[in-house]
Amino acid sequence: MLFDSTLRRDLARSFGATLVVILTIVLTMMLIRTLGQAAFGRVSPQDVVLLLGYTALGHLPTMLALSMFIAVVATLGRMYRDSEMPIWFASGVGLSRFVRPVLRTSWPVLIVVFVMALFVWPWENQRSVELRDRFERRSDLSRVAPGQFQTSSDGRRVFFIERDSEDGRTARNVFILSSQPDAESVTTAHTGRIEVEGDTRFLQLDRGQRNELNAQTKEKTLSRFEGYKVAAGERVLARTENLPPKARPTIDLLRSPSAPFQGELVWRLGLVLGGANLLLLAIGLAETNPRRASNWNLLFALMSFIVYYNMISLTQAWVAAGKVSMGVALVGAHGGAFVLAIALIWWRDHGNVRRAWQRTPRVEPSAA
Repeated sequence: MLFDSTLRRDLARSFGATLVVILTIVLTMMLIRTLGQAAFGRVSPQDVVLLLGYTALGHLPTMLALSMFIAVVATLGRMYRDSEMPIWFASGVGLSRFVRPVLRTSWPVLIVVFVMALFVWPWENQRSVELRDRFERRSDLSRVAPGQFQTSSDGRRVFFIERDSEDGRTARNVFILSSQPDAESVTTAHTGRIEVEGDTRFLQLDRGQRNELNAQTKEKTLSRFEGYKVAAGERVLARTENLPPKARPTIDLLRSPSAPFQGELVWRLGLVLGGANLLLLAIGLAETNPRRASNWNLLFALMSFIVYYNMISLTQAWVAAGKVSMGVALVGAHGGAFVLAIALIWWRDHGNVRRAWQRTPRVEPSAA
């Protein structure tokens, strides 16, 4: 049918253009934030691109839902401004008739959102946690860069080396400041290298000295050495049992009745149900007055999107805190949004029919 094919083609074009714009904006913001984290030493500079890709995958369901929502509002709003909608209404096509072509166009997007929210979202979070954990739990020696003061993971030691070899295992002019509750020491050495004994890594210092200050007695000790060994072993990465709920597979959340797991499940299911409800809301929110050259309907629709997704986050927090059950949260938030969307379409549809009937000229019968 001409009606379905035209509307679906316009929706597809608008969705593609909107997704490119939103993806560009989000990737730019995420890149700036990731570079800032790398600059502050929270993530590895080598993992910036990989972490950016994981972050983009995590936000892709929201970007897809928002792009489809804006595409529906923009397409139907253009039809209102170009006076196409009154023509369809006068032809007997009500606003509820737009639901079928919109859903036929958007069902592939909803399937992608479903897969991303339930399966890709926990996988992406697990990989991100592993990257950050690996960087945070690396050995103190891995944190050292030539010409830079670097603090250890526990904040008790400060390292500095002037230059290192090509293999990264040998350094020259090593400086180590160690702070303990009862003592503070400064160790300097002409050279230093990494040695492995069994499962433990050591920093072997050669030809240096160690100055130690006792914090209680204020006694200073100076010792010189030809060889000094400092333990610098790798930390064990976080175990799977310690992963946060957002990094756990959906099947694990279904098996556990704990409140934090159910809260995370509410969030994932909310992304899918919210994406479907937003399409129905977009149909009702797209109406605009062709005599007014403004986009207030689009702004109001964006505000509705923000409120809805904040409601999803709020229900997640409530369920995770044990204030409401998962069923009540899903039915209250998404069931209420569905009823509101259907009521808005019905109200718009009957209002258009009533206005079209009032504008129809009446023909008075002529007197015989």
